[in-house]
Amino acid sequence: MRQVTATGQSVEEAVQSALEKLDTTRDQVQVEIIDEGKKGLLGIFGSKPAIVKVKMAKDKVIEGEEFLQEVTEKMGVRAAIHSSKNGNEITYELSGEQIAILIGKRGQTLNALQYLLHLVVNRDSDQYYTVVLDAEGYRERRRETLQNLAEKLADKALRTKREVKLEPMPSYERKIIHTALQNHQSVNTYSDGVEPNRHVVIKPERNR
Repeated sequence: MRQVTATGQSVEEAVQSALEKLDTTRDQVQVEIIDEGKKGLLGIFGSKPAIVKVKMAKDKVIEGEEFLQEVTEKMGVRAAIHSSKNGNEITYELSGEQIAILIGKRGQTLNALQYLLHLVVNRDSDQYYTVVLDAEGYRERRRETLQNLAEKLADKALRTKREVKLEPMPSYERKIIHTALQNHQSVNTYSDGVEPNRHVVIKPERNR
């Protein structure tokens, strides 16, 4: 990892000097202040220069790709990884012949990998990133499945006039259920339980 130590009359000046030496910008580096310096009398006598150590920050997208490559190889799966970045959101798409292994039952393996990937990408980072891990369009297929399930279980709640509890789901999947039924005039939804067993409950309106 490239790094330089630079000095200046102020921390800002020392950082700027380091950026010029590295030929990069402030958002691409990590800065460690070794000495904030001292102006001294009349800005001359007893002054001390500011000293900083500046190193190139590892590209978070690439760091995530390397993690996925290592994990999938250890799982015995050869997967191609395509990544994209849009603002603070980083999306990774996996593809390959044995991709079902990485998805797991109802996406449980994929969700676990996404959680670990989220920790890796945001480790030692000054900026927070939202991380999405997909595998050959599974997320969109799962969204459609959950939306259809929401409608069917809403009908069941109305037919039986009883609350219907869904299986535990991660927060973003629960949100799909809530969103699918938010404009439904005959039921409402809420989440209940404690992670990892938090789940959606579909409740029929009492006056129906």
